[in-house]
Amino acid sequence: MKPTTPNARHNRTRQRAAAEPRPQRTGAVTARTSVGDRWHSWLNHHREMAGEALRRFLAAPLASGMTALVIAIALALPAALQLGLVNFQRAVAGWDGQPQISVFLHKDVREAVLQDFADELRADPQVAEVTYISPQQALDEFQRNSGLGDALAGLDSNPLPAVLLVRPRGTARADLQALAERLRGSALTDAVVLDMAWVQRLARLTELGRRLSAGLALLLSLGVILVVVNTIRLHIESRREEILVVKLVGGTNAFVRRPFLYSGLCYGFFGGLLAWLLVAGGAVLLAGPVAGLSASYGSSYALSGPGIRYLLALTAGAALLGLLGAWVAVARHIKAIEPR
Repeated sequence: MKPTTPNARHNRTRQRAAAEPRPQRTGAVTARTSVGDRWHSWLNHHREMAGEALRRFLAAPLASGMTALVIAIALALPAALQLGLVNFQRAVAGWDGQPQISVFLHKDVREAVLQDFADELRADPQVAEVTYISPQQALDEFQRNSGLGDALAGLDSNPLPAVLLVRPRGTARADLQALAERLRGSALTDAVVLDMAWVQRLARLTELGRRLSAGLALLLSLGVILVVVNTIRLHIESRREEILVVKLVGGTNAFVRRPFLYSGLCYGFFGGLLAWLLVAGGAVLLAGPVAGLSASYGSSYALSGPGIRYLLALTAGAALLGLLGAWVAVARHIKAIEPR
């Protein structure tokens, strides 16, 4: 046998150490999550909670539908009033928010002179528009609108004078009165009427309707929020045990409140959709009578119903109200549910 050298013994020791299995490490391992993973987890949880809220809403169609209908009725009232104001403003759009001066001319003035006077007024910087109505045009219009055509046909001569309808550029009372006084001073005019009172009444009536609509919308929006608050409170109480379990395993208040926020969003959205359907149905029912009434006055006005923009605005506003009501409910009741 050959004597074993120190180098040989060292090599055999290294080979045996390499052949022996290494012991595995035991104990907790710390894992780090990136910002992207957290973002995707947050989005996935929101997606799951939105789907769960929609499924819970559809799982109880009677109860959910009744709540949505209450919200729809509360929203349909100010929405219908607002739509009525829009149609009213369209119906009186011919006024254009401007007063009008009616200038009645002397009967013995020749028509050529009257036309020159009308052209002179059109060149006035304070006048926006001048419309000349001849005596025959005035008589024909009076016969159509008064229903006294047979009686007027027996007259020997036309009793109506020529009229100039003057639309001023400004709306200040002092300027309008000054223009009316200047027109009265003309030798061609017999009478001048400043039609300003009706325009002022119309503007005040429109402003009254606008403020009434805003106040009613504010009050009924508060009612919608209270309805959603009460509904979400009942949901929270029915899921109290589930909330306790989630908090026991480390769930935060933000994690717990998400499904209830999406539930409020669902109530508001479907309530706004039903409100739009109610307003649209009412517009369809009133379209025929309104068209008949406008035709009796010789107008082709048609009632305008709520369109797509109206639908988007109503559903978006209702959804935000539902979300706000749900937030108020969970902020008040979720914190009170804590494991002991």
